[in-house]
Amino acid sequence: MIKFLDLQKINLKHQQEIEEALLQTFRSGWYLLGEKTKNFETHLAQYIGSQYAIGVANGLDALRLIFRAYIELGVMKPGDEVIVPANTYIASVLALSDNGLVPVFVEPDINTYNIDIAKIEESITPKTKAILIVHLQGRVVFSEELKNIAQKHHLKIVEDNAQAIGAAWNNIKSGNLGDAAGFSFYPGKNLGALGDAGAVTTNDKDLFEAIRALANYGSNQKYVNIYKGLNSRLDELQSAVLDVKLKYINDENEARRTIAKRFISEINNPEITLPENPANEQEHVWHVFVVRTSKRDELQAYLTEKGIQTIIHYPIPPHQQKAYEEYNHLSFPITEKMHEEVLSLPISSVLEEDEINMIIKAVNEF
Repeated sequence: MIKFLDLQKINLKHQQEIEEALLQTFRSGWYLLGEKTKNFETHLAQYIGSQYAIGVANGLDALRLIFRAYIELGVMKPGDEVIVPANTYIASVLALSDNGLVPVFVEPDINTYNIDIAKIEESITPKTKAILIVHLQGRVVFSEELKNIAQKHHLKIVEDNAQAIGAAWNNIKSGNLGDAAGFSFYPGKNLGALGDAGAVTTNDKDLFEAIRALANYGSNQKYVNIYKGLNSRLDELQSAVLDVKLKYINDENEARRTIAKRFISEINNPEITLPENPANEQEHVWHVFVVRTSKRDELQAYLTEKGIQTIIHYPIPPHQQKAYEEYNHLSFPITEKMHEEVLSLPISSVLEEDEINMIIKAVNEF
């Protein structure tokens, strides 16, 4: 079976460095809020190009903390609205509802899978305070039009950068395009930890200080609590692993681009719609390679028989989830079509050439 993602193989590429970093951390006797996390935060900020980076427990917390900090700073309040793509993973929406904010869903572009920027302005109301853009599947979404919309309506741009670390728009990396960005380092991400981990990047000093305190029980010095915070800290062990793997992220993203180019040029099946490769390759890091077909279930079963594991990202959009029954009555035809048709093929920096050939052959013969 060709695994959808061989995490063991990905991490074993860096086995010696990771084991040395973990052993060093273990022997240090310091496991939270130490030098390993400081080093990773510094290197992440340098890589992204932001002034600040804060390690947190996971990607959902990264987004939750951004919006919570904006509320604490008086920029937003419960009941305010935030524009969000209708076809995102549910974490983007959970970060809003957890803070009492109201998600306003906007359809994606059928070609890019990202939010359709041309449709954003019609959804803005006096209650709108931010646009949450999601760089879905590894493709950055940004434009001068988006910046102008945000400036015109005095809106914050928050990036959900869980899937696109290393992608860039006009030579500016995702995570440094808006006012703040949330990262996930879930093991399956392009930059993955050995467990849950996340981060926030920003150039806003006040926001940085608020998030730093909020993530540490609302405390900016020991036993002094300025907010009713939470516990969301990136630990030293995960920081050590991430700091090793960050050095290789560009090479591993480039390997994904090479595979994606082969898939796009060599897969030729009238039943299957391939993803669009942007003119500027730096805009996509191919976290997942998603095809669409009206015969999605048949294709998945066929590929399983051929020994190729696939995953559906995602079968149910947020507005149709039981958790959000209040939005079940809404209709987003483009989003719903995508969720009924999408199927993710294996893609990673450790996929072998014979495996790539097998995937191409199998999809073409479907």
